[in-house]
Amino acid sequence: MKSRRYLPFILSFSVIVLDQLTKAIIVHTIPENTVGARLLGDFLWICHVRNDAVAFSLGASLPEWVKYVFFVIFPVALMVVLSWAIVARRFDDELSSAERWCLAGIVGGGIGNLIDRVFRSLRVVDWISTDNYGWFGMDRFPTYNVADAAVVVSVILLIISILFSGKRSRK
Repeated sequence: MKSRRYLPFILSFSVIVLDQLTKAIIVHTIPENTVGARLLGDFLWICHVRNDAVAFSLGASLPEWVKYVFFVIFPVALMVVLSWAIVARRFDDELSSAERWCLAGIVGGGIGNLIDRVFRSLRVVDWISTDNYGWFGMDRFPTYNVADAAVVVSVILLIISILFSGKRSRK
Protein backbone atom coordinates (compact mmCIF):
# COMPACT_ATOMS: atom_id res chain seq x y z
CA MET A 1 0.00 0.00 0.00
CA LYS A 2 1.55 3.26 -1.16
CA SER A 3 0.24 5.44 1.67
CA ARG A 4 2.07 3.26 4.24
CA ARG A 5 5.36 4.57 2.89
CA TYR A 6 4.46 8.02 4.15
CA LEU A 7 3.50 6.97 7.69
CA PRO A 8 7.00 7.58 9.14
CA PHE A 9 6.55 11.26 8.32
CA ILE A 10 4.06 11.36 11.20
CA LEU A 11 7.14 11.05 13.43
CA SER A 12 8.98 13.75 11.47
CA PHE A 13 6.02 16.11 11.77
CA SER A 14 5.59 15.35 15.49
CA VAL A 15 9.27 16.04 16.22
CA ILE A 16 9.14 19.33 14.28
CA VAL A 17 6.00 20.51 16.09
CA LEU A 18 7.23 19.51 19.56
CA ASP A 19 10.65 21.02 18.89
CA GLN A 20 9.31 24.35 17.63
CA LEU A 21 6.66 24.55 20.35
CA THR A 22 9.18 23.98 23.15
CA LYS A 23 11.62 26.47 21.60
CA ALA A 24 8.86 29.10 21.33
CA ILE A 25 7.97 28.61 25.00
CA ILE A 26 11.62 28.93 26.01
CA VAL A 27 12.19 32.05 23.89
CA HIS A 28 9.11 33.73 25.35
CA THR A 29 9.64 32.77 29.01
CA ILE A 30 13.38 32.62 29.69
CA PRO A 31 15.79 35.45 28.83
CA GLU A 32 18.67 34.38 26.60
CA ASN A 33 21.75 33.02 28.39
CA THR A 34 19.92 32.41 31.66
CA VAL A 35 18.66 29.37 33.54
CA GLY A 36 14.89 29.39 34.03
CA ALA A 37 14.63 26.35 36.30
CA ARG A 38 16.86 23.85 38.07
CA LEU A 39 15.25 20.46 38.53
CA LEU A 40 16.22 17.20 40.24
CA GLY A 41 18.75 18.95 42.39
CA ASP A 42 21.20 20.43 39.93
CA PHE A 43 20.92 17.62 37.37
CA LEU A 44 18.54 19.26 34.87
CA TRP A 45 18.51 22.92 33.90
CA ILE A 46 15.86 24.45 31.69
CA CYS A 47 17.70 27.36 30.14
CA HIS A 48 17.84 29.52 27.02
CA VAL A 49 21.01 29.56 24.96
CA ARG A 50 21.62 30.04 21.25
CA ASN A 51 24.04 27.90 19.28
CA ASP A 52 25.45 29.39 16.09
CA ALA A 53 27.44 26.24 15.34
CA VAL A 54 26.76 22.51 15.25
CA ALA A 55 27.28 19.80 17.89
CA PHE A 56 29.65 20.81 20.70
CA SER A 57 29.91 24.33 19.14
CA LEU A 58 31.92 23.05 16.18
CA GLY A 59 32.18 25.70 13.49
CA ALA A 60 31.29 28.72 15.64
CA SER A 61 34.13 30.78 14.18
CA LEU A 62 33.44 29.96 10.52
CA PRO A 63 32.54 32.80 8.13
CA GLU A 64 28.80 33.31 7.69
CA TRP A 65 28.76 32.15 4.04
CA VAL A 66 30.44 28.87 5.06
CA LYS A 67 27.83 28.41 7.79
CA TYR A 68 25.05 28.88 5.23
CA VAL A 69 26.58 26.19 3.03
CA PHE A 70 27.30 23.65 5.79
CA PHE A 71 24.49 24.49 8.24
CA VAL A 72 21.64 25.23 5.80
CA ILE A 73 22.22 24.15 2.18
CA PHE A 74 23.92 20.82 2.91
CA PRO A 75 21.37 19.82 5.60
CA VAL A 76 18.47 20.71 3.27
CA ALA A 77 19.95 18.42 0.63
CA LEU A 78 20.47 15.70 3.25
CA MET A 79 16.84 15.99 4.47
CA VAL A 80 15.65 15.64 0.87
CA VAL A 81 17.78 12.52 0.32
CA LEU A 82 16.69 10.93 3.61
CA SER A 83 13.03 11.72 2.88
CA TRP A 84 13.37 10.14 -0.54
CA ALA A 85 14.98 7.05 1.02
CA ILE A 86 12.01 6.70 3.40
CA VAL A 87 9.47 6.45 0.56
CA ALA A 88 11.51 5.03 -2.35
CA ARG A 89 10.69 1.49 -3.47
CA ARG A 90 14.31 1.21 -4.48
CA PHE A 91 15.27 0.66 -0.81
CA ASP A 92 12.61 -1.93 0.02
CA ASP A 93 15.22 -4.69 0.32
CA GLU A 94 17.75 -2.54 2.21
CA LEU A 95 15.60 -0.66 4.74
CA SER A 96 13.26 -2.21 7.26
CA SER A 97 10.16 -0.40 8.42
CA ALA A 98 11.91 0.42 11.73
CA GLU A 99 14.87 1.88 9.85
CA ARG A 100 12.53 4.08 7.80
CA TRP A 101 11.03 5.36 11.07
CA CYS A 102 14.56 6.07 12.37
CA LEU A 103 15.29 8.07 9.23
CA ALA A 104 12.03 9.96 9.79
CA GLY A 105 13.19 10.87 13.30
CA ILE A 106 16.43 12.19 11.84
CA VAL A 107 14.49 14.18 9.23
CA GLY A 108 12.20 15.67 11.88
CA GLY A 109 15.11 16.72 14.07
CA GLY A 110 17.06 18.03 11.12
CA ILE A 111 14.16 20.14 9.90
CA GLY A 112 13.49 21.41 13.43
CA ASN A 113 16.99 22.82 13.66
CA LEU A 114 16.93 24.02 10.05
CA ILE A 115 13.88 26.12 10.84
CA ASP A 116 15.92 27.86 13.55
CA ARG A 117 18.91 28.38 11.29
CA VAL A 118 16.76 29.95 8.57
CA PHE A 119 14.47 32.07 10.77
CA ARG A 120 16.77 32.83 13.72
CA SER A 121 19.90 34.10 11.95
CA LEU A 122 21.73 30.76 11.92
CA ARG A 123 21.22 30.43 15.70
CA VAL A 124 19.52 27.33 17.10
CA VAL A 125 17.62 27.58 20.40
CA ASP A 126 18.97 25.04 22.89
CA TRP A 127 17.33 24.64 26.29
CA ILE A 128 18.08 21.31 27.99
CA SER A 129 21.23 21.14 30.10
CA THR A 130 22.14 18.09 32.16
CA ASP A 131 24.87 17.39 34.69
CA ASN A 132 27.67 15.34 33.15
CA TYR A 133 29.29 14.42 36.49
CA GLY A 134 32.71 15.32 35.12
CA TRP A 135 32.69 12.64 32.41
CA PHE A 136 34.90 13.56 29.45
CA GLY A 137 36.14 16.56 31.46
CA MET A 138 32.77 18.34 31.31
CA ASP A 139 30.73 19.48 34.29
CA ARG A 140 27.60 19.79 32.13
CA PHE A 141 26.70 18.08 28.88
CA PRO A 142 26.39 20.55 25.97
CA THR A 143 22.93 22.13 25.94
CA TYR A 144 20.49 20.61 23.45
CA ASN A 145 16.85 20.61 22.33
CA VAL A 146 14.09 18.22 21.20
CA ALA A 147 15.41 18.15 17.61
CA ASP A 148 18.91 17.23 18.77
CA ALA A 149 17.53 14.49 21.03
CA ALA A 150 15.41 13.09 18.18
CA VAL A 151 18.42 12.92 15.87
CA VAL A 152 20.67 11.26 18.46
CA VAL A 153 18.07 8.69 19.56
CA SER A 154 17.12 7.94 15.94
CA VAL A 155 20.75 7.47 14.89
CA ILE A 156 21.42 5.15 17.84
CA LEU A 157 18.32 3.08 17.05
CA LEU A 158 19.25 3.00 13.35
CA ILE A 159 22.75 1.72 14.17
CA ILE A 160 21.32 -0.92 16.50
CA SER A 161 18.83 -1.99 13.84
CA ILE A 162 21.51 -2.25 11.18
CA LEU A 163 23.89 -4.16 13.46
CA PHE A 164 21.31 -6.66 14.67
CA SER A 165 19.10 -7.06 11.62
CA GLY A 166 18.94 -10.25 9.66
CA LYS A 167 20.25 -10.94 6.20
CA ARG A 168 20.41 -7.95 3.84
CA SER A 169 19.87 -8.06 0.13
CA ARG A 170 23.06 -7.56 -1.86
CA LYS A 171 22.24 -6.07 -5.21
